[in-house]
Amino acid sequence: MVTGIIMASGFSNRMEKNKLLLEIDGTKVIERVIRACKESLLDDIILIYRLDEVRDIGERYGVRCIFNPNAHEGQSAAVKLGVKNSDSNSSYMFLVGDQPFINHELIDLLIGEHNMDTKYIVVPYFNDKFGMPIIFPPKYREDLLKVKGDKGGREIIKNNADFVKRIDFEDELVGIDIDTMEDLRRVNQSLGTVPID
Repeated sequence: MVTGIIMASGFSNRMEKNKLLLEIDGTKVIERVIRACKESLLDDIILIYRLDEVRDIGERYGVRCIFNPNAHEGQSAAVKLGVKNSDSNSSYMFLVGDQPFINHELIDLLIGEHNMDTKYIVVPYFNDKFGMPIIFPPKYREDLLKVKGDKGGREIIKNNADFVKRIDFEDELVGIDIDTMEDLRRVNQSLGTVPID
């Protein structure tokens, strides 16, 4: 069993507005991520949110929505909420809400790699860059519940290097996340579309 945990409760501090609600090719960024999850082999999907608008999109797709009252603590708060609300025997796939080109094929490929040997943490690299989503086996549940700050599970990955399975992808676009308005303009320019303000 693999639970998808979409971390969508950040503050978009480097953006002029909430990046999850911006549109790419006519669809909100967070909606694109949710759609990819719904079309995938994930057994359960949890959306960790801060804004009501994000929750409303999640509910429209029938995913479980969990409010994050400690979003100011960074990504670790979303990680812990997701783990606490997952089956204790589940593996955890952590996704970010600002990765608009993720698709169900990528998610399913990572799940397939995980299912081949469930003792490994599965980490994608896009054009040699560390990326998301990442799958943690259930044996890391207690470690995940202890993470702090804005690093998520990176310390766990660093401390368990012998149990990390790296999966390389050449397509950098599928792994890109939107952090600034310039990122959004560049993506829309490559698609031949104009961002909606």
